[in-house]
Amino acid sequence: MANTVLFQHPKKWRDTCDLFALNFHTFHPIEILGYPHAGNDVFHVKGTYEGKEITAYVKVARQEGAGIENEVLLLKQLDLPYIPKILDADFQGTPFVVTSEMPGQRLSVILGDNKDGAALSYMEEYGETLGYIHTLKPNAVPVSDRKFFHSPTDEVLEKLDIAFLKPYFVNMPSDKTLVFTHGDFHYANILWEDHHISAVLDFELSGYGDRDFDIAWALILRPGQKFLKTQEEQQQFLKGYCKYGSYNAHTVQYYMAQIYVHFLRFSGNDLAYVEYVKCWLAENCLTS
Repeated sequence: MANTVLFQHPKKWRDTCDLFALNFHTFHPIEILGYPHAGNDVFHVKGTYEGKEITAYVKVARQEGAGIENEVLLLKQLDLPYIPKILDADFQGTPFVVTSEMPGQRLSVILGDNKDGAALSYMEEYGETLGYIHTLKPNAVPVSDRKFFHSPTDEVLEKLDIAFLKPYFVNMPSDKTLVFTHGDFHYANILWEDHHISAVLDFELSGYGDRDFDIAWALILRPGQKFLKTQEEQQQFLKGYCKYGSYNAHTVQYYMAQIYVHFLRFSGNDLAYVEYVKCWLAENCLTS
């Protein structure tokens, strides 16, 4: 019997590779069920594996440096109940990986508008899980450079009408604590079931990197997100994180500001989000 389809993903929203032309070995696709939004080409599919009909996800490299092989190498090492199982993979020609469909839903779906503040009860486990991931020591390479790792230029700050942040970004943190980082730990890559995390997805950006940047990436509010807006929620996240490790509060705040500025560059039409971010920056990043 096929496993239950948990998500209704969008119909095809951009040109993709031909799924059925890929060099499958152990998994054989039958039908495409949806096209999740992602940087790579991702397909929610029905297919056969070990003689059974199942649903799974196929992630296909869309550009050079997509990290598919890196993700496969790491998933093979991480023996955790909330990590997807690799069903098939190939790196010749167009790299791809097939992973098992995991149970659960995104917190954004579970909470809706979060008007009753229910998100607070999830934040401690959210942070605790990232803290535990940071204790792992798999055989992994350093994380690849990303635009978010760099402080914004004066020109960018002026263009976004936040030139008052120039003195703040002069003092980029120099001390970095290197740990195994997830690289993209945020609500869209975390599934929940019965109030607990049931899946952590997307390890293609994972590797040894800056602990505090990984925390900041998880803590920021993203466009459309209805939780992690309050200091109380953030503190609960950090309380959970501290069950496995420490962090530098100043450095985390610096990286949050750095990431927020990058997000502002493509959030101009979301006036509510732009206002939230600019208020956050003014409240947290003014220098005396």
